Amino acid sequence: MIGAVELGLIYGVMAIGVYLTFRVLNFPDLTVDGSFTTGAATAAVAIIHGWNPFLATAAGFVTGFCAGIVTGLLHTKGKIDGLLAGILTMIALWSVNLRIMDKANLPLLRTDTVITPLREAKLLGTWASVGILAAIIVVLGLVIVWFLSTDLGLSLRATGDNGPMITSFGVSTDFTKTFTLALSNGLVGMCGALVAQYQGFADISMGIGLILVGLASVIMGQAIFGQRYLWVAVFAVVVGAVLYRLIIAAALNVGLDPNDMKAVTAILVVLALLLPRWKLLQGRFRRNSGVGSPAAAALVDAGPQPAKEA
Repeated sequence: MIGAVELGLIYGVMAIGVYLTFRVLNFPDLTVDGSFTTGAATAAVAIIHGWNPFLATAAGFVTGFCAGIVTGLLHTKGKIDGLLAGILTMIALWSVNLRIMDKANLPLLRTDTVITPLREAKLLGTWASVGILAAIIVVLGLVIVWFLSTDLGLSLRATGDNGPMITSFGVSTDFTKTFTLALSNGLVGMCGALVAQYQGFADISMGIGLILVGLASVIMGQAIFGQRYLWVAVFAVVVGAVLYRLIIAAALNVGLDPNDMKAVTAILVVLALLLPRWKLLQGRFRRNSGVGSPAAAALVDAGPQPAKEA
């Protein structure tokens, strides 16, 4: 269970990135399936060539950032539909990632990574490492909350809410869209770099279906905690990533085939999407049936009245 929590916290970085496009920008970005692997491949190659692991992780962020810029330019300057722009970049990144790694899999055995200090101190797999990773994610979440509260962050949020309105104030929505996509994929690329170092390898297929994982994290977390306040919305997606990993670990422990995990992820997303609607329908049913209404309560309290004597 501790391993699932550790991995869930690391995937929380990716969940925050998906939150920026899916919730803040209201943009269905499929680039993450490719940019995740791009970040992992970049970090793995850099570490193998002797780079400092933290610098290699930053390089993973930069390559993911560049992938997001490509999607943004295709959408804003090329006038290509956002969904198609993400798909095109994702497909192109498959070849780019193979070029970066020069093969389908790169092991990181006997190399120093950002996880090495935890492993050497025998903290990995303990609640101490969970606390360290949680503290790092909290700092990252606070930085994102602060950024989204700045003038630039508010313009990004306004672009997702009402693009024509923010344009009338002189803000370039082309820039805000491109920057949000770049920042989102930068975080996804950094998450890929961290996951590769945590698992000890980078693989060309490690990003396949990642958008479902990100959506499951965002939707599950916000279905439980809501998104009324910005800081709640940001940290809810991290909790959603941890819950997702715990559910997957539980599914594997009860004997489900690992090949069925993608189907399990899809089912989780469907259930998380339907949950708010079920609550809404339940509330409407109660109102229509009079259950819980003041009038119904008054009738129940009054009870049957005795007949008046003539």
